[in-house]
Amino acid sequence: MTLNMTKVEQAAYEDYMRVCLDLAQIAKARGDSPVGSILMQNGKVIAEGIEGGKTRQDITFHAEIEAIRNARTTLGKTDLSDCILVTTHEPCIMCSYVIRHHSIKLIIVGLTTGEIGGYSSALPLLLDRSISKWAEPPRIIEGILAQACRELHE
Repeated sequence: MTLNMTKVEQAAYEDYMRVCLDLAQIAKARGDSPVGSILMQNGKVIAEGIEGGKTRQDITFHAEIEAIRNARTTLGKTDLSDCILVTTHEPCIMCSYVIRHHSIKLIIVGLTTGEIGGYSSALPLLLDRSISKWAEPPRIIEGILAQACRELHE
């Protein structure tokens, strides 16, 4: 899934991921899964999301969904095709539906999540081309600061 990128793009994606890592630390400190996400538009953070399923007692409070909810409020629109989602962990299947619904075209990921993942599982919703009302699947760049993302689980 990793695409060729310039050194400038790599550095920018690492900077974005560091913001997500800080958010993931907040989630971890309060007892949630250590996941943090941001939405970028024109090189600027427009929304953040911190995993909160346990503390909010609601499974829909995943970091990616929270970032999307916050972006919708900030931008006042549902079409997020001009945004980049950056997240410490591969979006799950639930989050993947929300991402596709909002037409996000680029996702930067730290770690894959396997059987619940939106592109690495048996149900790769992020890659699906069969749903006619969805735009093209997003580009996915994985492995950005993967070791730091892995260390969140120690």
